[in-house]
Amino acid sequence: SVERKRIARAFGATLVLTDPLDGTDGAIREAQRRAAADPERYAYVDQYANPANPRSHELGTGPEIWRDTRGTVTHFVAGVGTSGTIVGVSAALRPKGVRIVAVQPDAALHGIEGWKHMPTAIRPPIWDPSVADEHRVVSTDDAIAMTRRLAREEGIFSGVSGGAAVAAGLAVAREEIGHIVVLIADGGERYLSTPLWE
Repeated sequence: SVERKRIARAFGATLVLTDPLDGTDGAIREAQRRAAADPERYAYVDQYANPANPRSHELGTGPEIWRDTRGTVTHFVAGVGTSGTIVGVSAALRPKGVRIVAVQPDAALHGIEGWKHMPTAIRPPIWDPSVADEHRVVSTDDAIAMTRRLAREEGIFSGVSGGAAVAAGLAVAREEIGHIVVLIADGGERYLSTPLWE
């Protein structure tokens, strides 16, 4: 989106755009290529392989959820992008009996920013599908509809991935009883220039 580009530029970044049809995987390949070609100029931090990514959620997000729910959380629902959140939170909460639900887009070509369709995407090295008790998929249309509903009915201004996560969380709530925590990891302000809010 225009907003994401402006935010990056505000931090002093020079943007290198890749083919949007290649999604995040295209950007990953370009970053790897540049870092390999000129390691003095480019540092490839690689949140997809960095063990500090899930570890931060194991030590931070997971215990925070447990503490804030006073140990009553029964389900944790989150999308799979880098997979750090779901891998780390699972490490913290699954041993306590919390059911972990991983959510992905239902198709390779989708409009859920930041999420991966694992059957067709470059698999993050930190991703382990066995960390989840259940895997669900959400369509872009359902994600967009829920994103708009969250804003209009609940006053939650999330991005499309947040809408997708809540759509999956509501599906879980229709089938199971418990205290369900759904992680919304993006904000709607990054999509103001897109058709999402028209």
